[in-house]
Amino acid sequence: MSRRAQFAAALAALALPFAAQAQDLAITNATVATGDGSAPIEHANVVVQGGKVVAAGAGVPVPAGIPTVDGTGKWVTPGLFSAVTDLGLWDVEAVSESNDTEADGSPFNAALDVTPALNPASQHIAISRAGGVTRASVAAFNGNSIFAGQGAVIDLADDAGLVMKPRAFQFVELGEAGARLAGGSRVAAHVALRNALREAKELAALPAGSARQSDAMLTRPDAMALAKVLDGIEPLYVGVERASDIRAVLALKSEFPKMNLVLVGAAEGWLVAPEIAAAHVPVITMPLRDLPAEFEMLAATQSNVGRMKKAGVKVAIGMFTGGNQPRYAPQQAGNLVALTKLPGAAGLTWGEAFAAISSIPAEISGFAGKAGVLAPGAVGDVVLWDGDPLELSSAPQEVWIDGVKQPLENHQTRLRDRYKDLDRTYLPKAYDW
Repeated sequence: MSRRAQFAAALAALALPFAAQAQDLAITNATVATGDGSAPIEHANVVVQGGKVVAAGAGVPVPAGIPTVDGTGKWVTPGLFSAVTDLGLWDVEAVSESNDTEADGSPFNAALDVTPALNPASQHIAISRAGGVTRASVAAFNGNSIFAGQGAVIDLADDAGLVMKPRAFQFVELGEAGARLAGGSRVAAHVALRNALREAKELAALPAGSARQSDAMLTRPDAMALAKVLDGIEPLYVGVERASDIRAVLALKSEFPKMNLVLVGAAEGWLVAPEIAAAHVPVITMPLRDLPAEFEMLAATQSNVGRMKKAGVKVAIGMFTGGNQPRYAPQQAGNLVALTKLPGAAGLTWGEAFAAISSIPAEISGFAGKAGVLAPGAVGDVVLWDGDPLELSSAPQEVWIDGVKQPLENHQTRLRDRYKDLDRTYLPKAYDW
C-alpha cells in the first residue's frame, strides 16, 4: 500500500464514530431476570465477554481474573427494548426547527426515512438510557398521508453510531386517524392503501428504466419503498384500534401473502384476540388504556394485554412518544403484574410482563435472541437495578450496552444536582417565607 493510500486509510479510520471498547464483566449473587418470560432467579451470576452475554443463571462460573460486581441485594436484567418511540427525532417538541417527527409539506410519504434525522446527542436518548433503555425502534408521525414512512432500530449507547437497522419497517395509519388523513372515511383510507400497494407491485414488476403509467398517484421513491413491504422485507406496522378495523387489516394477509404485519395500538384487540393469534400477527400496544378516548376505543380495558396474551397473541408494550417516555415501561409492565391480583382482571406474570418490555419487542423488531435477553450470544446490554425493576421505587444503578459501561448523567440529573442544595442566602425577599 502506498503512503498516500495509508494516509487516506488513517483519515477514514479517524472519521468513524468513536466507540469505547467492550468490557469483560461479571455480576454475582444478584436476582437475575433473563427477559425470556421466565421468573427471576435468585443468587445468580451474569457473565459478559467481548461485548456479548456468555451466560446467566444460578451456578454460572465466573472466569478467573474477570472484573466482578457484587450484586447482593440487587437485580440484574437485560436492557429494555422500547418499541415505536420518537427518540432522537426532536429536542423541543413545540420548536419546529428541532422537531423532525413529521413532514406535513413533503411530496413524499412512504419513502421518508427517519435515519438521517436521528440525533445521538438528544437528551431524550440520554434520559431513556438512564432509565435502563438500551435499544428502541423509532417511527415518524404521519404528515399529510396515511403513510408515515420508514422507521429504524437504534441502540442508546453514548456514541455516534446509534443506528442498528435503518429502514426497519414501514408505518401506516388506519382507523380514525387514517380516515382523516385519507379524506374523511375509513373507506378512503383502505382505497388509498390498496392503490398504493398495487402501484408498488406494478413498479416492482417493471424492467429497470421503464416508464410508469401516467395515472400513478405514488411518487417513484414511495412506490419503491412499498415494494419492500409487499416482499416482506420491511414489516408493515399498522396503527389501528377498533376490533372491526383489526379484522380488515388481518384480511390483507390473504391479498398480500408475503406481507409481514404488526398491529400498533389494538385497544380493542382482546375482542378479536383468537383471530390475531391465528394470523400470527404480533401487537405493540399501550397497556393501561381503559377509557374510551376515541369512538374506536369504546371497548378499551386494562385487561387487553392479558387477554390477548392468554389467546396466544405475541404482545409488546410500546408506543412511547411525547409524554409517554420509554423509561416508564417498567411501571406499565408492573401494573400488568398487579392486575393479576384483581378479581375478574387479566394481567401478566412477572416474567411475562418483563418480556413485554425486553425480549418480545426485540423479537418483533427482528432481533430475537440477540437483544432484550440475557442469553449466550446476545448483545451485552445489562442493567443493574437497586431493587425489583417493576417496582416504582427502583432505579438503574449501572447500565452497559454492548459490554460498555454507559454514563447516566443527563440534563435532568444536572438540573437536580444544581438546585437540590442551592444556597438560599441571596434569594430575593419574595422567597423568604
